[in-house]
Amino acid sequence: MFLGTYSPRLDEKGRIILPAKFRDELAGGVVMTRGQENCIYVFSTREFENLHEKIRQAPVTSKQARDYLRVFLSGASAETPDKQNRITVPAPLRAYAGLDRELVVIGAGTRAEIWNADAWNAYLAEQEAAFSSTEEEVIPGLF
Repeated sequence: MFLGTYSPRLDEKGRIILPAKFRDELAGGVVMTRGQENCIYVFSTREFENLHEKIRQAPVTSKQARDYLRVFLSGASAETPDKQNRITVPAPLRAYAGLDRELVVIGAGTRAEIWNADAWNAYLAEQEAAFSSTEEEVIPGLF
């Protein structure tokens, strides 16, 4: 499970060092793709394979499913961490997420997310107020 918030930097070759707490889970490889809210989703290869099995069940007759899958899968890139635990974030994904040197990597349960630091800070500031004032059940059966 991916938890926490980290602040690695993007190097001149478009690489980041994986947070130490994520390394074991991601050592076998990662799949990165466009996330929602202009971040990058980072899945372990195993988790992405599980997700892909669910994706395969989406009806091809649903335009909304086709549209979502095209955007989600067309941006996907498989990477293997190097000996220094770095992964290269492909240029199209860096452009999509507006990544520059300062990053935030968050744990989001089954995935990690890579954010432009300014975008994350703005998102978090906006969402914290809504988080505090949530009155209805957001996650069924949990809270």
